Amino acid sequence: MGAQRVFVTGIGIVSSIGNDEAAVVESLRGLKHGFEAFSPQNSSIPSDVKLAGTVKGFDVSSADFEDWTFPEPYRIRRDVLRSLPPHGPYLHACMAQAIESAGLEDAEVSNLDTGIYTSSAGSARLIHQNTSRLHQLGPMRCPPTGIVASIAGTLSFNLVAQFKIRGNSCGFSSACASSGHALGYAYDDIALGRQKRMFVAAGEDLNDESLLPFSGMRALSLEGEPERASCPFDKSRNGFVSTGGGTVLVLESEEEVQRRGVTPYAELLGWGQASDGHNVAMSHPEGLGLIEAMQRALRSSGIAAGEIDYVNAHATSTHVGDLSEGRALKKVFVEQGHSPKVSSTKALTGHGLSLASALEAAIVSLCLRKGITPGSAHIRELDPEFEDLNIIRETLDEGPSVALSNSSGFGGANVSLVFRKV
Repeated sequence: MGAQRVFVTGIGIVSSIGNDEAAVVESLRGLKHGFEAFSPQNSSIPSDVKLAGTVKGFDVSSADFEDWTFPEPYRIRRDVLRSLPPHGPYLHACMAQAIESAGLEDAEVSNLDTGIYTSSAGSARLIHQNTSRLHQLGPMRCPPTGIVASIAGTLSFNLVAQFKIRGNSCGFSSACASSGHALGYAYDDIALGRQKRMFVAAGEDLNDESLLPFSGMRALSLEGEPERASCPFDKSRNGFVSTGGGTVLVLESEEEVQRRGVTPYAELLGWGQASDGHNVAMSHPEGLGLIEAMQRALRSSGIAAGEIDYVNAHATSTHVGDLSEGRALKKVFVEQGHSPKVSSTKALTGHGLSLASALEAAIVSLCLRKGITPGSAHIRELDPEFEDLNIIRETLDEGPSVALSNSSGFGGANVSLVFRKV
């Protein structure tokens, strides 16, 4: 059997710019950001961070699941909540949306041919709470589900159990490239005939413990004005705005798409990954790993660089990271005589860490279906380093035919995904 084509057939989103497809598309069209004022929940923590990409309609700020609130359609049983991280309710909402948008029946969710790959950093808040109880009260006073609710594989454990997933499952942890890896390996499983359908789920908390350590790295913007705080490619960029939330994508084989008679959002043509081998935290200054990841993605997809219409950049609004990616884009595209449209939707959403790649894959898929190309917001003065790139500042009412989405993480992990309109 030849390689199966792979399609995106379902999407679920809970994000700073909207908690469903329609709201997200509206925000992209109008370049509406999702940032609100931030101050530490623990007022004793000194912090100069002023903004965060907040999720509206959910309150999971407490370390106690009994205090969580979320929209009525997504009610979750108490016994299920016990083992969830704070971002768990986001993923329940996303799974419900994705299953509905894909038109899946229960039997199509729970079977040996349907798997799930996830990405999450776990919950630093719950780890802190549980280790504090351990030291103060001893191990027998720690919650029995504390481990599965807090460590990096938490989404895999919980979603497999709660949605009765019986196919392949794994939790990926490569920082900001995590859900890109999850998508890539899910693609491989379907293309190689190992699975007929894969869920890819990604989520992150947004609280003191998940956000503020990045301030210690000097990676967060300290600006109080959203337009100055999250401005990828701008000359004055000085760090990213953090966000939380969740995203689920449903990937299916061409055979399943035809059998079920569904209309996909987009086709996932292929992917590539490579590493910088340079620094534990910073990207290679010339973007060497990302160059290779993009070139491998193009080869995997069977297309030339000149066929890419749009690049959803990883660009987070840090000085070094944006510069590295810009140089990589010039090498892969501009030096080959091609200049695809480029933007970073993190200007609106903020940076969701391990969630970022899945969220942006969903955004790209929505843009391919809706026929729009999202602009790169908040650029007041373009950094001269990026003048050779075709960075668009307004959303266009004309969508791409083929799009590439980049993600980069700690240790120089780079993932590129290629999508095509159907």
